[in-house]
Amino acid sequence: MPNQRLTQTQRQELKLSPQQIQLMKLMQLPLIELEQRIKEEMEINPALEDTRENDYDDNEPIDNENDNETDNGENDDYNDDEVDFSKDDEFDFNDYLPEEDLDDYAYKLHTNNYSSDDDPYESPIVNEETFQDYLNQQLAYHDLTDEQLIIGEYIIGNLDDNGYLSRPILNIVDDMLFTMNVETTEEEVAKVLAIVQQLDPPGIAARDLQECLLIQLKRLQEDNPFKDYSLSITIIKDFFEEFTKKHYDKIGKKLEVSNRELKPALDEILKLNPKPADASNNATKNIHYITPDFFVFIRDGKVELSLDGRNAPELHVSKQYLKMLEDFSKSKDSRNMQEAALFVKQKIDAAKWFIDAINQRQNTLYITMKAIIDIQEEYFLTGDETKLKPMILKDVADKVGLDISTISRVANSKYVQTPYGTHLLKFFFSEGITNKEGEEVSTREIKKILKDSVDNEDKSNPMTDEQLMLVLKEKGYPIARRTVAKYREQLGIPVGRMRKKM
Repeated sequence: MPNQRLTQTQRQELKLSPQQIQLMKLMQLPLIELEQRIKEEMEINPALEDTRENDYDDNEPIDNENDNETDNGENDDYNDDEVDFSKDDEFDFNDYLPEEDLDDYAYKLHTNNYSSDDDPYESPIVNEETFQDYLNQQLAYHDLTDEQLIIGEYIIGNLDDNGYLSRPILNIVDDMLFTMNVETTEEEVAKVLAIVQQLDPPGIAARDLQECLLIQLKRLQEDNPFKDYSLSITIIKDFFEEFTKKHYDKIGKKLEVSNRELKPALDEILKLNPKPADASNNATKNIHYITPDFFVFIRDGKVELSLDGRNAPELHVSKQYLKMLEDFSKSKDSRNMQEAALFVKQKIDAAKWFIDAINQRQNTLYITMKAIIDIQEEYFLTGDETKLKPMILKDVADKVGLDISTISRVANSKYVQTPYGTHLLKFFFSEGITNKEGEEVSTREIKKILKDSVDNEDKSNPMTDEQLMLVLKEKGYPIARRTVAKYREQLGIPVGRMRKKM
């Protein structure tokens, strides 16, 4: 029998409790999702209530002694568990019964963020029409057989987000046979496709960009018979590759037309929409609204910060559950009573934890945004992006005494409304680079100057990356050409040749 040896090792592990994990999730929730999460918690925990849903006296004094208490987050790597939720399994009824009256206790766990004039608003649920519904309604007005209608609806269902049909006709024929038991031919599908391409918006169901632009030009010609689009159609039909590469001189020579004749035709093409299903041309597309978590105002030359009141809902522990616990404490001990009391105790514990977690979230959001304002005060006072200072997550984390992971959760999903627009908090973070004076400046400042240089260039002879590098160098930003190319791509600016206009 082989020798067995017992060994003992020591190692460190970081284990998070379920409460800590939930607190981290609460920290990164944007405002709309937070409201939904609170509703879900209230549904599963009857001991948690919202003061606004009850007829309480709004003039009752509120104890906010602990509102401004913060934790420096030095006890763990995550620092999202500033609140200690650990409890012994055994409990004493007196630990859950306040010394003061129960009515007063219920108000110690809520904050009044609403005036008596505020009306609670519930967003209605809207049954919105989808883009496919919009196209199917148009298709129904055409004189089609039942089989053609099925094919048309199948084609519409296969359009991508830009409105293109990327699936080959032969594959559609096979799909119709195997998935819908409809036997058809390529000719019949192509016929129905031509009908779908007549729907609005123009260019829909095209198989590539060239076909999309041709459909739109032909529609324009039909709608405006007194205007000649033949040159534009010829350019897209016969010289599409030269057009995409902006080789306008080659097109002019081959068509034997002057630049004065060529420019109007190119201008008509540039007015077309390369993405027919894009939201800008489709009123039925869903519109997403941003709900800011923070509001920044400038008053008397000073930056003022406020948090959306919905970040701090008026939650409290149910008086009914507290009264139930008091009644259990006066009853004789019995197994049923102990089980019922344990259930009530667990619900009250969960409600207290959730209220503390929401308060911790509110406090962390506020001090994080306040630190960002302190660092970027010059931008908030002027609105000039070139005034943004280099700032990374660690800068804010060091300033507020929290972990980088906590700051990251706040910055990745929260918006702030300023006098200069609404921005994601990540907007204020950027790396730094040293200029020729030896000062560290934000890369956002360089990008702003780069964008301005491109906007003001001669579009008939746009600058190359090498020329842009020299412009930045003259302004005191000595960066390499490949860095210019990287910043240009991050800004979504095409290369010089693609920016050329006649």
